[in-house]
Amino acid sequence: MVETTRIAGTDLECSRIGLGTWAIGGWMWGGTSEEESIRTVRSAVDRGMSLVDTAPVYGMGTSEDLVGRALAEGGRRERVVLATKVGLEWVGAQPYRNATPERIEKEIAESLRRLRTDVIDIYQVHWPDPLVPIEETAGAMKDLHDRGRIRAIGVSNFSPDQIERFMTVAPLHVVQPPYNLFERGIEDDVLPCVRKHGLSALTYGALCRGLLTGKMRPDQDFAEGDLRRTDPKFREPRFSQYLAAVTDLDALAKERFGKRVIHLALAWLLHRPGVSVALWGARRPDQLDPLDEVAGIELDAETMEEVDRILRSNISVPVGPEFMAPPTRAEKAA
Repeated sequence: MVETTRIAGTDLECSRIGLGTWAIGGWMWGGTSEEESIRTVRSAVDRGMSLVDTAPVYGMGTSEDLVGRALAEGGRRERVVLATKVGLEWVGAQPYRNATPERIEKEIAESLRRLRTDVIDIYQVHWPDPLVPIEETAGAMKDLHDRGRIRAIGVSNFSPDQIERFMTVAPLHVVQPPYNLFERGIEDDVLPCVRKHGLSALTYGALCRGLLTGKMRPDQDFAEGDLRRTDPKFREPRFSQYLAAVTDLDALAKERFGKRVIHLALAWLLHRPGVSVALWGARRPDQLDPLDEVAGIELDAETMEEVDRILRSNISVPVGPEFMAPPTRAEKAA
């Protein structure tokens, strides 16, 4: 049976594992297959994953379009909580932050069209825009909420201070930060803020861009344009350290649960206080298969401590996901 949760301050109920659709947009992931992407979304919904998260910038409209097409048939749109984002524009394949009210009004119309829906369940500001007062962005989001064009408001990649400023103007229901076994910075600030205000955290990056699948090799090659070519975790000497940690985590998962590191990584996320939904990225239906193996993994205090010991003993200088932050419009002009 699929575990469910309710989005804070709303009547939206969804599965605790949601489908992340960054990869099916193809951008920064080496292209996409439209037919396979549509099958993946439909397979996820049919398996009981009732939250689908996308964004306009994922393939510059491609991901939203594919999600919309996938949900348009078989009554699937009515079976999911549909989440997307706002606040990035792009030139070619380069995104820039733009969370002005004008941009938000333009994007909501385009997202509704691509997603083939008349309302977005969760609408999230993708990145804070330092050139726009947070209160101004929040006001535009509140207006959409008041007009019934969105059912819940979220922010992604926001700090606690930015979250609290946003909440002085608009209701806030969802926070979407990066979080996984290797990227844990939010434990010190964002997650305590989420718990303090009773918000729902939708975390992304569950497998740390493939590192926690257990399938990467020391000689792994990433194609031109692949996001991981700029991720310091995938460069030496760090890459070897992270792969060593994966080997030890995999051994732990086998010994204690008869599972693999990919299952442990997701179970660990769902066990963390404050995490409502963990987003699972997939671009082929078979990449959803590991989800069937996660149910029943119970992580006791001893196992959690052993996970931390493995990380400390293998990774000398952990690095976070900061490299992913898109530039501002001022940097575009420069």
